[in-house]
Amino acid sequence: MIDFYTWGTPNGRKVSIMLEECALRYRVHRVDIGKGEQFREEFVAINPNSKIPAIVDLEGTDGKPIKMFESGAILVYLAGKTGRFLPRTVRGKYEALQWLMFQMSGVGPMFGQTRHFLHVASERSTYAIGRFTKETRRLYGVLDKRLAELPFLATDYSIADIATYPWVARHESHGVDLAEFPNVKRWFDTIGARLAVVRGMAVPFLS
Repeated sequence: MIDFYTWGTPNGRKVSIMLEECALRYRVHRVDIGKGEQFREEFVAINPNSKIPAIVDLEGTDGKPIKMFESGAILVYLAGKTGRFLPRTVRGKYEALQWLMFQMSGVGPMFGQTRHFLHVASERSTYAIGRFTKETRRLYGVLDKRLAELPFLATDYSIADIATYPWVARHESHGVDLAEFPNVKRWFDTIGARLAVVRGMAVPFLS
């Protein structure tokens, strides 16, 4: 059993999709970041950085409970635990990991800042909006070029796709029409049709 601490964000949904794809048993613990619940002592004991998601795997790979935070690290851990969604060949593994890092270092931060300055910030900053929307569109272009060559980011469906999909799912809030990036749209529609992805995207707000 895995205790899964999350909220309805792209980073949280990366992990819920992975848990569903791997058919792992898990319990959802909602951490309402709007109410500051990520700063509660009991959660900080799991993630000292006070961010969702986090997991506690009661049956770690060594048979002992293990705490994990950082969404990318959790995906790598779950891939190692199950032997799924991370290629076993050296070349394939590092191909997938580099696109996972692309999401962690570029897609997540830039897409998040674009959404923030377009829709959340209390003051409208023309400079910030221009800076982040330009970089966001560039990153969509990088994805589109890659996906013109291959069906998925790392040849086969992997944790790189699982990590990136929930961020692209917010494309409208980035001011992006996926029709402008047809290869991304094809990839997005393909992944969005997976039942595990549908279930994972609904966490933690399942009825």
